[in-house]
Amino acid sequence: MKVMKKFIEERIQNIAAMASDKTLSKSSNKFFCDTARYKYSYNFDWMSRPIIQYPQDIVAYQEIVWKVKPDLIIETGIAHGGSLILSASLLTLLDICEEGKASLQPFEKKPRCVIGIDIDIRQHNLDAIEKHPLSPRIKLFQGSSIDKTIINQVKEEANKFKKIMICLDSNHTHEHVLAELEAYAPLTSSGSYCIVFDTVISDMPKKMHLDRQWGPTDNPKSAVKKYISNHPEFEIDKSIQNKLLITVAPDGYLKRK
Repeated sequence: MKVMKKFIEERIQNIAAMASDKTLSKSSNKFFCDTARYKYSYNFDWMSRPIIQYPQDIVAYQEIVWKVKPDLIIETGIAHGGSLILSASLLTLLDICEEGKASLQPFEKKPRCVIGIDIDIRQHNLDAIEKHPLSPRIKLFQGSSIDKTIINQVKEEANKFKKIMICLDSNHTHEHVLAELEAYAPLTSSGSYCIVFDTVISDMPKKMHLDRQWGPTDNPKSAVKKYISNHPEFEIDKSIQNKLLITVAPDGYLKRK
């Protein structure tokens, strides 16, 4: 135990040192911007589905899921479904560790589950998700994540679960993300996380988003700042971004007290 305690203490010191290294911070931002030009995050799959995330955030995500042990993960933005499959696989592993076996019962049987919301679930992605071995863990809603009908349907499902985690990764404008936070962040359980992806947009040059609705002054991070200012029950867990260095979610890992 003494050896592990020393290891953890050294890790904390190293992370603090990295966080205060301005040169390293600039290098990390340069790496992100340089690789984003080549759609670096599109290079990776999770169990056969494109996940469109940086590997660093995937590792941090599994650490959080293991620590929180949620019963339900709610995700906005589906794309090819890789993130849904990641969440479903991690929840299955939690059940294996706790019960000694995997439970792939239908969603209605209420094992640990994932809800995915997207305004446009393309047929080829829907087919691939439904054919995946982990599909029994997943329930999909097609429609705008900030539509009142969708919100109410998701809340009705969420009422069946005790420990909930939220991931917001759809439309990245300030207005949309703030509306998502108002709708879904309150569902986050105490000690759990509401993760807002692509807050890094605020740290990237405007020219990299000329074809988008969002940019350096209109993005998920500005929405997070607005939401946090009125919701003291949440705090930004900077320890995650400090150890990752490269992340799509700086100031986006929100922990509920």
